Amino acid sequence: MDKLVYEFSEGNKDQKDLLGGKGANLAEMTRLGLPVPPGFTITTEACRHYLHHGRLPDNLRVQVTMALRHLEDAVGRRLGDSVDPLLVSVRSGAKYSMPGMMETVLNVGLNDFSVQGLIDASGDERFVWDSYRRLIQMFGKTVLGMDGEHFSRALDSRKQAKGVENDLDLDADDLRQLVEDFKAVVEETTGRSFPQDPREQLDLATRAVFESWNTDRARLYRRRERIPEDAGTAVNVCTMVFGNLGETSGTGVCFTRDPATGKPGVYGDYLVNAQGEDVVSGIRNTLSLDDFAEVDPASYSELRKIMRRLETHFRDLCDIEFTVERGKLWMLQTRVGKRTAAAAFRIATQLVDEQLITMDEALERVGGAQLAQLMFPQFDAEAERTPFTRGMAASPGAAVGKVVFDSAAATAMVAKGEAVVLLRKETTPEDLEGMIAATGILTCRGGKTSHAAVVARGMGKTAVCGAESLDVDEEEKVARCGDVTVAEGDVLSIDGSTGEVFLGQLPVVASPVVKYLEEGLEPALEGVEEETAELIRAVDRLLAHADSVRTMEVRANADNGPDADRARRMGAQGVGLCRTEHMFLGDRRVLIERVILADTSAERDAALAELLPPQREDFVELLEAMDGLPTTIRLLDPPLHEFLPDRADLMVKVARAEENGTVEEADERLLTAVNRLHESNPMLGLRGVRLGLVVPGLFAGQIRAIAEAAARRIKAGHDPRPEIMVPLVGSLMELHLVREEATAILADVAEAEGVVLDIPVGTMIELPRAALTAFRIAEEADFVSFGTNDLTQTTWGFSRDDVEAAFFAAYLEKGVFTVSPFESLDVDGVGRLVDLAVREGRSTRPNLKAGVCGEHGGDPESIHFFYRAGLDYVSCSPFRVPVARLEAGRAVLGKREEDTSDDAEIQRA
Repeated sequence: MDKLVYEFSEGNKDQKDLLGGKGANLAEMTRLGLPVPPGFTITTEACRHYLHHGRLPDNLRVQVTMALRHLEDAVGRRLGDSVDPLLVSVRSGAKYSMPGMMETVLNVGLNDFSVQGLIDASGDERFVWDSYRRLIQMFGKTVLGMDGEHFSRALDSRKQAKGVENDLDLDADDLRQLVEDFKAVVEETTGRSFPQDPREQLDLATRAVFESWNTDRARLYRRRERIPEDAGTAVNVCTMVFGNLGETSGTGVCFTRDPATGKPGVYGDYLVNAQGEDVVSGIRNTLSLDDFAEVDPASYSELRKIMRRLETHFRDLCDIEFTVERGKLWMLQTRVGKRTAAAAFRIATQLVDEQLITMDEALERVGGAQLAQLMFPQFDAEAERTPFTRGMAASPGAAVGKVVFDSAAATAMVAKGEAVVLLRKETTPEDLEGMIAATGILTCRGGKTSHAAVVARGMGKTAVCGAESLDVDEEEKVARCGDVTVAEGDVLSIDGSTGEVFLGQLPVVASPVVKYLEEGLEPALEGVEEETAELIRAVDRLLAHADSVRTMEVRANADNGPDADRARRMGAQGVGLCRTEHMFLGDRRVLIERVILADTSAERDAALAELLPPQREDFVELLEAMDGLPTTIRLLDPPLHEFLPDRADLMVKVARAEENGTVEEADERLLTAVNRLHESNPMLGLRGVRLGLVVPGLFAGQIRAIAEAAARRIKAGHDPRPEIMVPLVGSLMELHLVREEATAILADVAEAEGVVLDIPVGTMIELPRAALTAFRIAEEADFVSFGTNDLTQTTWGFSRDDVEAAFFAAYLEKGVFTVSPFESLDVDGVGRLVDLAVREGRSTRPNLKAGVCGEHGGDPESIHFFYRAGLDYVSCSPFRVPVARLEAGRAVLGKREEDTSDDAEIQRA
């Protein structure tokens, strides 16, 4: 390892892999000439070395010494000196934003000797002792691993002795005594004294930040956000500037646009006489930036100019942390800000209209998961409601759940199938597990930049923060607002779009975005507020652009006419999967029983003949809804026993009847059939193509129904485009036999009806053998469609119905999975089979059409893989069609970016 430490003046915003997001952007602001306190960054490479080897790199200590001396020379002070000492903050900063998940230590360099020097330099004894007690408290918790309750109890004891309730009522002498209390607590708890050597403080704090990469909450956050485990964090060592130096000092967080709605303007929080952690933690309710303008107009004016400059430079919403030290503004951090789904779409199109970004860039800044959030239901505005409280609309959405007051209760109740609302005074990083479990979050402290608000927006959780009228008693597990008391287990409805909180469960209605998707732009705009109208127009523009750039079709999984009609209105370009098994349920189940129980071929044929007309009518309805578009119809896939009564129930019924001497012959025949068809592992047994080959006439009847439905539509002057898909094929001969039968039936119907039937016959790729032999299967298949649900099961050796409940939670906890392979495609395993099958299938049949019809067809990340693998279409549920359309467009842009990057690498080489 060569260079492991970079001064802020040496880096730039493009070095996030090396310097982390915070360090790269501090360097960028320094490069822009903005007022950034001097400092340096220890790289993520040093962190990875420490985590892998358990020790710091050999040359790191020397490089830190050199950077520290340059810093001391630049500011004219020395770390921990007895005369006007330099103090520094030690902060984490990974490439990916992980708000509150890792550690920070402020005021490093204070000790029993430098305290007096800082008192002399600042002229504020109370501020100095307050800073010293903060250092010991943070150092004890972060570096020494102490329980924060030790310090809280000591602080409470000091306030009780003084007879006050607020920290601010403690004077300098009280805080000096509190420092001694804290030092005693450290020695008593850890067996060692608080370190007085400033360099030891710095080195130990650096190690603690590195180690915080692997705390439980950091691991949990990374798993949820799909952040690589091996990325590591950088450490930023920055000259301390103090917002707690009296009424002319303060600290704040601001956004260049509203991160909740996307509305242009200035949004943020400010606290007079406070340090940065006080704002983010939400422990004190904040002032608005308008209030800041009145308190310190000069600093506010400078901040506004810097905000505009940063947004122009980054060409995006910026999240900024700043401190004012005795009237001097300092910039402590900036990053592209987290935002809600609605804000993401609105800001993207706003920046296009302001000519700061292109439509391609706008499309890259929104995602399918965000669009899906916008399609969630909202509270019915006409419903009767009982208000409880109101706070800040921190993260939009409609959430209903039982109230819980801590993270453990949230996870326990959710494990029982309950929806919960997590109600806290304020949240901390320790609440992450409960925040993930909850449907909504409510706090009585903090604003739009508090921990609860930032994390909720990042996770797409509904949140209301700063409901000041609430009195929350977390020990008694009750919350009071006026005369109304809510206890744990009571139901609340929280509206993250308005900040309103209601008692009981409110009904929900469809989102206006769903109305737009189903009915079109103009009907959706009627009677809505301008903010909603702007959002709908933004979604319309970005979806239209995605449609214009994507090359991959988006179809829908639809089993009947109404589903197909809805999918078409959502933008589907056909049906990628019609599951015909629904045609054998309800009143038709008795016909299937007759097929199974038939003693002769004549009885079986008669039962199949009765099934033909209703199947044909179903197909006519489906083809009518999808007229002019491809409609892929899968022949019967499930094992036949699924259409018969439950074996255990039937055995009990027959046994009881035998005891009473009332057994019926029909029940005995059914039990005999069920026993005959019983399989230990039916998902790998007699199903799919195997069923079609073993039960004569079963597939033939379905194929004839499809052909006759198509013929009827053609003769009526329409354009039906059915495709016949054979399930669970594992060998070429299986497909050959079905195709041979299908060809004969199609020819027979075409001749009888006097029409031309050009109906493709293809197969699902659901078995590893089918993928590995796609070069053979392509000889008989006009198309292939990957059934990734079953392909995942058979590749992993999983029985989905069993394993998800049995051990997936443990696998996710242990990091075996970062996400369930049934939710997002296993690219390394299942994806490799898909890629191989497409390539080798097309080596045999160059024009082989390939698609996917498993649940992964609507998963944003999986869609990008399917595009890279060369698939022609994805198919998903009707509700996911808009998501797939958006992601199919984004996949094209992502591939272009990869290709451009590869070309640049080649040119550099």
